[in-house]
Amino acid sequence: MNKSFYNEIKNILTIARNKVYQSANFAMVEAYWNIGKSIIEEQGGNEKAEYGTGLLNELSKQMTQDFGKGFTVANLKNMRQFYLIFPKGYALRSELSWTHYRLLMRVESENAREFYMQESVKSQWSTRQLERQINSFFYERLLSSKNKEKVAAEIQTLEPEKTPEDIIRDPYVLEFLGLNPSDDFFESDLEQALITHLQKFLLELGRGFSFVARQKRITFDGRHFRIDLVFYNYILKCFVLIDLKIGDLTHQDLGQMQMYTHYYERELMNEGDNPPIGIVLCADKSESVVKYTLPENETQVFASKYKLYLPTEEELLRELKKEYQALEVVERGGKEQK
Repeated sequence: MNKSFYNEIKNILTIARNKVYQSANFAMVEAYWNIGKSIIEEQGGNEKAEYGTGLLNELSKQMTQDFGKGFTVANLKNMRQFYLIFPKGYALRSELSWTHYRLLMRVESENAREFYMQESVKSQWSTRQLERQINSFFYERLLSSKNKEKVAAEIQTLEPEKTPEDIIRDPYVLEFLGLNPSDDFFESDLEQALITHLQKFLLELGRGFSFVARQKRITFDGRHFRIDLVFYNYILKCFVLIDLKIGDLTHQDLGQMQMYTHYYERELMNEGDNPPIGIVLCADKSESVVKYTLPENETQVFASKYKLYLPTEEELLRELKKEYQALEVVERGGKEQK
């Protein structure tokens, strides 16, 4: 097949996918801007963030009932703030997504914000590229640099470019379209099989475990994280969070679990609950490692008590290795049949 012919076909499809990506994202941007505008008008034009909290609570409850996830009070406040920061709706750029605008809203300087917006369009920055540029003070660095072109080109080597497939992985877009990502959408088949087995194992162990969520999503400043498994142990009276890592365990993995436990401790603990427990499992063909993560304020009494009701490290390692071996047998069988 002629290479130029294939490139022509590839280009047609790429352009079409980009149009779909931009259309879906900008429809959401326009809708959220108009929602923010309507909220401000309903609140009598009052720009104070704390004003009209009751209205936002009622609106969130009704919209969640009618349209599903994505309309928490925090998100409605973001839409309200979106309108306040970008009051000229006609100036919004169709090339930028809602996540782009959420990042831009964090930039306090109006000049810097305008620069990042225009540069995102001109250089076709992905949201990860934009976030990195903002966090690394690209605007200020560029002003003080002599070789501006070299500084501007650096981002292409640090963060990947956006692809049309990003729209499929964007939880904001899925929520806006009323779609629910499947449990195994964001993880590999291997990891999902291990998570499924662990979920069944913990429930069958019968030490007070109650299943809460799988692939539990939490969001900070537009960045999404997913906790593989969440249980509540009614004997220990605490949440138990489990994350599975394929490959070597890193200090970043432990730090991320600490972030999860702190979030549950501050946002989701009920009165009378004990601090949440985090378990990080690392599944590797040569070695399996398990780490228990507890908040800094745990007591020795509770630390001793949780060991009585949670699976031991040996039990978790044994189950993890057993499932890994079973999956390897299935994988080898599939290859032999081919």
